[in-house]
Amino acid sequence: MALIKSISGIRGVVGGKPGKSLTPQDVVRFTAAFGTWVIERSSQHKVVVGRDARTTGEVISRLVTATLQSVGLNVVDIGLSTTPTVEIAVQEEQAAGGIIITASHNPSNWNALKLLNKKGEFISEQEGAQVLAIADSNQIEYARAGSLGSYSQNNTYLQKHINKILALPLVDRAAIANANFEIVVDGVNSTGGIAVPMLLEALGVQKIEKLYCEPNGLFPHNPEPLPEHLTHICAKLQAGNYDLGIVVDPDVDRLAFICEDGSPFGEEYTLVAIADYVLQQNGGGNTVSNLSSTRALCDITQKRGGQYFASAVGEVNVVAAMKQHNAIIGGEGNGGVIYPALHYGRDALVGIALFLTHLAKFGKSAKMLRATYPNYYISKNKIELTNGIDVDDVLAKIQQRYSKQPLNLIDGVKIEFDREWVHLRKSNTEPIIRIYAESESQATADFLANKIISDIKEFITYKPN
Repeated sequence: MALIKSISGIRGVVGGKPGKSLTPQDVVRFTAAFGTWVIERSSQHKVVVGRDARTTGEVISRLVTATLQSVGLNVVDIGLSTTPTVEIAVQEEQAAGGIIITASHNPSNWNALKLLNKKGEFISEQEGAQVLAIADSNQIEYARAGSLGSYSQNNTYLQKHINKILALPLVDRAAIANANFEIVVDGVNSTGGIAVPMLLEALGVQKIEKLYCEPNGLFPHNPEPLPEHLTHICAKLQAGNYDLGIVVDPDVDRLAFICEDGSPFGEEYTLVAIADYVLQQNGGGNTVSNLSSTRALCDITQKRGGQYFASAVGEVNVVAAMKQHNAIIGGEGNGGVIYPALHYGRDALVGIALFLTHLAKFGKSAKMLRATYPNYYISKNKIELTNGIDVDDVLAKIQQRYSKQPLNLIDGVKIEFDREWVHLRKSNTEPIIRIYAESESQATADFLANKIISDIKEFITYKPN
């Protein structure tokens, strides 16, 4: 399997042959390229490094930190952490950039380098291309003896992150504490198992049931927080007297909730509910989500008197659109919440604090809160890119076939059908085509998705092995 290089970073299955997967040689090569890029653009030669709890994380972290020192950069290693915590640490350290060692929702045999600029935000597609060009040029110059960068550790940033959340005007600790929530947390045996209970305790939640909160990197289930992967926590809520279930992915930038009866709140509605609360408190405002996210965010934004805007998929694209349109809340339908009052990055921890405040003031029932929002259903599907599938050709043929429908082409092809849509695009993080469809019934969403999948299979031409 080839390395995947995208605006989300550089990722792959760990081990194997260099250039075909994520090996030590590849880690050093791309880290050195990023370090060189940082030095060329900043007089501040400091970089923050953090990681999730994957079993390969410690080894890769050593490679990354040593390589950054070797090109002359000073490293602040914050150790086991979350993606949003590293983003905040870059800002607090006034660093020139950051590297997060995590493959996010990918399985445990994957790992990745997520690259941050001096603002603690993901580097742009253009900047990523510059880093890749440096890696391909083989023109990296390493520091001589006496000019190596320094190395220091700082394990205070999770607490600093939580303190910043507690200081937000829209986070009401007293309301949360008075609600006496009983909460189950699934930390998928990664850093969410550390960070989420820390946050809940700081918010005054006294009854916390921990599932898979040992940060040993041994994921007990598929780490992508989709309903089909969360049967254990759903059963826990069905059987017990709990108010809410909280699930995060390994690097804690995606967030899903489980209602008190064990039913999923819906990852698409994580952002919807939090945005609704923020819009209420601000008297309206603009919002942004990506093209593959539910129409419900548009509905509630317009209801509150604001404007909704759609971006291409990818956090960097959502952030750019949020800045362009001065959005007060945004994110992605995969449970990623971006709240600029804290920072421009998907952050499950701030999402939890805002949601619990909303829920405490609403009346404690997640099931009843969910019922207040418009009902849409998304069918999420994928086709693996094998046997030489020409994605550009497939997308062009889909575009031609549905040319009489309203089309959005800023990221793959999105086809509008009145209040229904289908979006197909090549994934930034996996070798797959994603096909998402939304309707006011699950059956119709599935039908629309399957129709497009049928079209794709008709168009695909296979190269001989």
